[in-house]
Amino acid sequence: MEAVCLNSEPLFGEGDQYEDEGDCSMLEHRDEAHEMQLKKEFLPPTVGLEFESFDEAYDFYNVYAKEQGFGIRVSNSWFRSKRRERYRAKLSCSSAGFKKKSDANNPRPETRTGCPAMVIIKLVESKRWRIVEVELDHNHPVSPEVKRFYKSHRKMFLAAKKGQPSQPIKEIHTIKLYWTAVVDAICNGHSKTDERVDRNPTNHSKHLELKEGDAPAVYNFFCRMKLTNPNFFYLMDLDAEGHLNNVFFADARSRIAYNYFSDTVTIDTTSLTNKYEIPLISFVGINHHGQSVLLGCGFLGHESVEYFVWMFRAWLTCMQGRHPQVIVTDQSKPLDIAVSEVFPQARHCYCLSYIMHRVPEKLGGLTGFETIKRQLNKAVYDSLKISEFEIFWAEMINQHSLVDNKWLQLLYAGRQRWVPVYLKDISFVGILLINDSECSSAFFDGYVHKHTSFKEFLDKYDLALQRKHLKEAMEDFESRNSSFELKTKSNFELQLSKVYTKGMFKKCQIEVEGMYSCFNTKQVNSDGPIMTFVVKERKEVEGNDKEVKHYEVLYEATQIDVRCICSLFNFKGFLCRHALSVLNYNGVEEIPLQYILSRWSIDYKRNFPLDAGFGDADVDSPLQWYNHLFRRSLQLLEEGAQSQEHYQAVTRELDTLMTKFSLVDKRFM
Repeated sequence: MEAVCLNSEPLFGEGDQYEDEGDCSMLEHRDEAHEMQLKKEFLPPTVGLEFESFDEAYDFYNVYAKEQGFGIRVSNSWFRSKRRERYRAKLSCSSAGFKKKSDANNPRPETRTGCPAMVIIKLVESKRWRIVEVELDHNHPVSPEVKRFYKSHRKMFLAAKKGQPSQPIKEIHTIKLYWTAVVDAICNGHSKTDERVDRNPTNHSKHLELKEGDAPAVYNFFCRMKLTNPNFFYLMDLDAEGHLNNVFFADARSRIAYNYFSDTVTIDTTSLTNKYEIPLISFVGINHHGQSVLLGCGFLGHESVEYFVWMFRAWLTCMQGRHPQVIVTDQSKPLDIAVSEVFPQARHCYCLSYIMHRVPEKLGGLTGFETIKRQLNKAVYDSLKISEFEIFWAEMINQHSLVDNKWLQLLYAGRQRWVPVYLKDISFVGILLINDSECSSAFFDGYVHKHTSFKEFLDKYDLALQRKHLKEAMEDFESRNSSFELKTKSNFELQLSKVYTKGMFKKCQIEVEGMYSCFNTKQVNSDGPIMTFVVKERKEVEGNDKEVKHYEVLYEATQIDVRCICSLFNFKGFLCRHALSVLNYNGVEEIPLQYILSRWSIDYKRNFPLDAGFGDADVDSPLQWYNHLFRRSLQLLEEGAQSQEHYQAVTRELDTLMTKFSLVDKRFM
């Protein structure tokens, strides 16, 4: 490690403006007998730089901020509860976040933009403060030529003025830095500048950064899971030196759930995007209640193509090579390449909610942001035709002079993978959110936060899955043993109440009720057996206003096929109110069977062929015997949990088998 001293001499005049003239030189190299001269420009914040104290770290970022033309503030601090000792802090641009809404008659105008620029510093074992995360990009203009006097800069001025009140102020501002191997890697060009390509802000050695106690926690977790859950699967990726690069694991329920729900899968990398302490990656599907279900997860040592490919292949091995039909991910070059390499036959789409969630961060500093946001939402959510989206998008770009905005350029280039109007031919079964009023949450939401450790996550893993499984079991029970409340006299609603699970019935029920907001269904064209209808619907817009929208619906009477331009059936897996209105208009009393998906039915798991897609068990392979028997036995478990009578019958048969094989019931040990 190299010690670095940054000496700058800020000169303060009689006014409240000042300029810096700095000279940075390397004073000492602890391991090698050589010196190097740094550039005159002040060293930018870099992951791995260390400081003697919190104040010196703050001063370093403050001086850098002044040179760049922005102010800073301490936006977050973490303290050890007993001693109130600060051990972590987030220093943000003064435009970070947003102020709370004021009830005052004349509130001050909003000056913050939700700017993401920041550094996070942490007290490490050496008792120094280390930069562990850096974001240099702002979402608003910054320039050293703009002579705005920020509060953080005024602190430097007042401190210097207090030191020598009667003389022209001249302060020697000395900050001692420690030059680590991480900084060397960055300064030698080994780090990518793209925030999503080959980015690992906390460890450039490209392996998992395990802290004290994490390694035994991982080992003990896998041992415990293997003992209590023999069908538990895990793989570890080690480098030549024995460092742990990646880990993948899935329990028995996740593996069997994939057999049922392998059609559409989301690869959740929220923890990587938000730079959580654990680099968690989750594979998530949608079950027959419309709930998220875990299909496996892992820890990724580095956001690179190579590491993503390893993780995807590990997951595919766990699932015996069965590919999903649709994969939804965040927008990222490494992910794009890895998905195309491992899942070449799957349709790869970007998660709309991930993208729209970043809008305030990426565009919040632009003039007219609220108008831009409304226009973007209109283009994304309200476009029924591709031509409409192109027009709305062009209006937004041209009106606000956004043609050079790189983020919007990136979005537009990939629009065919995330804008709903381009994705109408894909079956998403509800995994893609297509309405701005919908909200999504990660599978481990509430169990994982930014500073959750490996050990803490593994301790919570069982609890999280047990609660999710309990919730699914309760939905199964209620779906079988409860009568659903009907809100209309429609035969469609009655038909769905007899077939679907409770959760899915309620979603379909909203569309049946929505038929009453549709009116003036009218045939406008006929082309052989195919008729075109237009259905009008009153929709609420901002405030209490309403507007009338027109939806084209194609109807073929022979096969009773119906297709609406909104494509809700492909997005969600059930017919929309517009299609139901056309069926009702043509005297169809029941929804055609091709639009009643078995994956939403109460008996979906009971009737599902458990060996579908896996082939016959290999008579010479004990592993295949185990997997085959496990899938068969799970069907018994599902059936046995349906009633007291079924439970007792299954228990009797299991007792007979245990006696036959001289097995001991562990309940009595």
